[in-house]
Amino acid sequence: MGGKTQIRVRYQETDQMGLAYHGNYLAWMEVGRTEWFRELGMPYKLFEEKGVMLPVVEMGCKFTSPIRYDDLVTVETEVTHLTPVRITFSYSLITDKRAADGFTTHAFVNREGRPVNTAKKYPDIWKWLEENFGN
Repeated sequence: MGGKTQIRVRYQETDQMGLAYHGNYLAWMEVGRTEWFRELGMPYKLFEEKGVMLPVVEMGCKFTSPIRYDDLVTVETEVTHLTPVRITFSYSLITDKRAADGFTTHAFVNREGRPVNTAKKYPDIWKWLEENFGN
């Protein structure tokens, strides 16, 4: 099960060659991830209101086809790994063909930036995560 979000590439997101600047791919992955959580009824804002932050601790992206100005990009997002202390998302960015595949891994931390075990410290959040993304 995964989410799909569409993004239209704006002129400001391209470089001198008319290609989408590579740094925007991570921002589009973030849009895919946060919109999917919103659609599932748990926007990131609710995590933060409960004191849980999700900083990126690892990321990667493989580019296979250029994305250009005015392309409609579909960001397909899914959870590929979940533990009480980390969550990993994978992404496919697709125009008329697959343009890139990427991933981000996030740690669950408190407002002070210290790692937390969501199963112990935030059982309501852990239950929601398991129900939506567990095996």
